[in-house]
Amino acid sequence: MDFGIRNRVAMVAAASKGLGRAAALSLAQEGCKVSICGRNPENLEATRKELEALGIEVLALPCDVSRLEELEAWYQQTLARLGPVDILVTNTGGPKAAIFQELSEADWVSGIDSTLMNVVRLCRLVLPGMRSRGWGRIVHITSLVAKQPTPILTLSSTLRAGISGLTKTLAQETAKDGVTVNALLPGHIMTDRQTHLGELKAKAEGISLQDYFARTAASIPVGRIGRPEEIGDAIAFLCSERASYITGTSLQVDGGIIQATF
Repeated sequence: MDFGIRNRVAMVAAASKGLGRAAALSLAQEGCKVSICGRNPENLEATRKELEALGIEVLALPCDVSRLEELEAWYQQTLARLGPVDILVTNTGGPKAAIFQELSEADWVSGIDSTLMNVVRLCRLVLPGMRSRGWGRIVHITSLVAKQPTPILTLSSTLRAGISGLTKTLAQETAKDGVTVNALLPGHIMTDRQTHLGELKAKAEGISLQDYFARTAASIPVGRIGRPEEIGDAIAFLCSERASYITGTSLQVDGGIIQATF
C-alpha cells in the first residue's frame, strides 16, 4: 500500500531511540524527509545514519524538548534544510515515575514542561503553515495511562490525559483546513523506558526483572510485549493520505490490555 507521503517533511521529536526512532524509521521507509532531535549525541548520530541509509534527506539536531528556544531552533533549521513541515510527531521520555506523595512542586513543573508544553509549543510552530497549505498530520505519542492510569505514573497519567484533550480540541479546530490530529497510545513496548519502569516495579515487589516481564506479558491479551516498529508503522499510517478521515482519535496499540470502553 502506498501511503502517499513520499517527499513530505516530517519532524519527529525525541527520535534518537525508542518509539521516536521507530516512528522516524517508518516514515523514512515511506519516503519522507525526516528531521529528528534528541538529547544524546551518540544515539542521535546512530539514528541519523540509519535513516540516511534508506536514501532520504535527514536532519538530526541536539534538542531538549522542554526548552522553548531549542524547539524553535530545531523548527527553523528544519524549514531551512528540508522545507515546510507537513508531519509532526510529538514525543518525549516519560516524566518522573512516583506516587503522588513522593512528587515535589519541582517535579510537577518539570513534568509539565517536558511532557505537555513541548507538545503545545511544537503544535503552535507547525500549525500555521499546515493550515495555510491545506494539508498536515500531527500525531502525539502518549501512553496507555491516558486511558488507564496507574499510581506509580501519577505525572504521566495526568499529563497524557491532558494531551488526549488537546488532541480532540485541535482536531476539531483544524479539520476543515486539511489537518488531522491524533494521539497514539502505546501499551507495553520493549524500550528503555519499559525497562526502567520494570526495574522500579520489580524492586518494589521483590521479584526479578525477568519475572516481572514474564508476568506483564501474561497480562496482555496477545501474550507478549510489543515491538517499537509496531508503533512506528501505526504512526506512519496515521500520517498517510489513506488516513485523511481519521482525526481526533486516540488510537490504542496495546495488545488489548486497555480495558476502558471509551
